[in-house]
Amino acid sequence: MDNITLKINGLSVTAPLGSTILEAAQKAGIRIPTLCYLKEDNAIGACRLCVVEVKGARSNPAACVQEAAEGMEVQTNTPALRESRKKTLELLLSQHRMECLSCVRSVNCELQTLAQEYNVDAHRYDPAEPIGPAIDDSAVHLVRDNSKCILCRRCAAVCKRVQYVGVIGATERGNLTQIASPFEYGLADTSCVHCGQCIAVCPTGALTERDDTDPVWAALANPDQHVVVAPAPSVRAQLGECFGMPIGTNVEGKLIAALRRLGFDKVFGVDTAADVTVMEEGAELIQRLKEGGKLPLISSCSPGWVKFCEYYYPEFIENMSSCKSPQQMFGALTKTWYAERAGLDPKDIFVVTIMPCTAKKFEVRRPGEDATGYPDVDVALTTRELAAMIRRAGIDFNMLPDEAADPAFGVASGAGLIFGASGGVMEAALRTVAEKLTGKPLDKIDFTAVRGVEGIKEAEYDLNGTTVRVAVTSGLSNAAKLLDMVKSGEKDYHFIEVMACPGGCVNGGGQPYQPSHVRNTVDLSAQRAKALYSEDQSKTLRKSHENPVVKELYETYLGEPGSEKAHHILHTRFEEREIY
Repeated sequence: MDNITLKINGLSVTAPLGSTILEAAQKAGIRIPTLCYLKEDNAIGACRLCVVEVKGARSNPAACVQEAAEGMEVQTNTPALRESRKKTLELLLSQHRMECLSCVRSVNCELQTLAQEYNVDAHRYDPAEPIGPAIDDSAVHLVRDNSKCILCRRCAAVCKRVQYVGVIGATERGNLTQIASPFEYGLADTSCVHCGQCIAVCPTGALTERDDTDPVWAALANPDQHVVVAPAPSVRAQLGECFGMPIGTNVEGKLIAALRRLGFDKVFGVDTAADVTVMEEGAELIQRLKEGGKLPLISSCSPGWVKFCEYYYPEFIENMSSCKSPQQMFGALTKTWYAERAGLDPKDIFVVTIMPCTAKKFEVRRPGEDATGYPDVDVALTTRELAAMIRRAGIDFNMLPDEAADPAFGVASGAGLIFGASGGVMEAALRTVAEKLTGKPLDKIDFTAVRGVEGIKEAEYDLNGTTVRVAVTSGLSNAAKLLDMVKSGEKDYHFIEVMACPGGCVNGGGQPYQPSHVRNTVDLSAQRAKALYSEDQSKTLRKSHENPVVKELYETYLGEPGSEKAHHILHTRFEEREIY
């Protein structure tokens, strides 16, 4: 690759040809402030915080869109630039409802951070009248407050370019401009899929997940309820970020200890239910391969993807596995199998899950997710909501000892825990399906071809004379590309894994906030996934069908994968939805 050399703040900097000034500065360890910029998704130069001085230029360009050139001389930190940024921030604050003491993003707000860095006068341009809330709380997973929006348009860019759906965007003009849905619909009245990627990239408190912690606190205080909690596999690799730990730190032991100290009666893990998902989905795939069922089989673990399919690709609904997600299987088994073993009435069990995903808040309300007549899962909290509960309870997370999950659901294979990474569901299923089809142990159980953060991955395997073609995709724009190729006949697969969020659950819409300068320079999905693959590699139990808890479950309760009882408890249905 050709390089160029330029000077930034008097330093000689080498950068690849085609780099922007912002990218060249980042390589030199110089951070230019931004609010609207998201690498590859939202380079629009709108916030004007990244303007720099270029020798010989007529005006100060935005570093996020201005290409660096050979011999260019750039200044990023002159008195004039600092004053310009300060004034820009003060003008943004003049249209921003400032309630920092009670805002969920306080101390983790990019606008607040920059305001502190540039020593702004928050009231220099106070409006004539106080700014009141401008809230849309119609959706089950998030609350939008446009009085805190700075019109960076990151949310709209991610919704359209990364996630395909494009149900939010800029409306009106001039000082009436706002982020909204078409025709002033509430978000609940659109074809939003609840993925929460808009929340993850919002730099302020304009977009936040709906806070569902109050019913959990109430359940924990109710002596008549048996309160059970289970975190998703990916949460162990993200929660530490909320407490200052490096990205990708595995905090499984501290996570369990914190949940126990919050007062939950039992602390289990959804990764055990992920092993059960492998058994059911694997049996479904084998049946379709042998008996000529609808192919390709498409995974149904991601509720954002499921709703996307129902809205935008209903012709593939028959292809989707009828399996509930691991979250819902966990809840269903807790209120059936576990309830019987513990001598509990399902109505007295309150199931809480800790999820990387805001779409899980929608999933718990779906029809067909109530195996006992009661909701399989009562409340789904995000990783961020759990962190808030831990802080509110006065628990010093970093000082906690490592503890193990409770029995019954306390045993999981490595296959179950890698569900949190893109390709993990596929690899976990292949480990079991391959041995079921060949009738012998695998020589090598690492299906590395389906790993990684690429948007679309393909592989082909010969399993005892049966050629199985598979594909893995994450991010709904990538899913749309893949499905279009299948529709046209360009591609032909037997099994497809789809995750709504780019990189999988490790990059879910409910995971810890990371500011844009981190998102633009660090591959969060890859760093977080490493923790899951590392733990899988260290385990002796790495196949779902060898999990002793799973074996006992089928031998004593369900019968066999795909049985009538298993279908009643562990499977669900999907429906075509009208696009708004």
